[in-house]
Amino acid sequence: MEKLPAMMEDQLLAKIGNGKVVLFFTADWCPDCQFIKPALPEIEKDFADYQFYTVDRDENVDLAAELNIFGIPSFVVYDGGKEIGRLVNKDRKTKEQVEDFLSNLK
Repeated sequence: MEKLPAMMEDQLLAKIGNGKVVLFFTADWCPDCQFIKPALPEIEKDFADYQFYTVDRDENVDLAAELNIFGIPSFVVYDGGKEIGRLVNKDRKTKEQVEDFLSNLK
């Protein structure tokens, strides 16, 4: 999973404009983020048609605010540069919850 550098929303959209993308908003100090991290490689494998990126919320405070990300861990999904879904809150997420979320995207 590639970690995105600090950027603004227009830069993000330029980078992810093609294909299906999952953004994982996280921070090193976040225990609920650390809880889901071990499951991410398997989630990536199960959803191989998506490109996954890690976004450090502390390095991307402005981007998180632009995208209304006020709780982590959070997932935002794009297809062709358009947002198609979000699992955004401060609650701990299980592998099953993330996979159910991704499976139900249209």
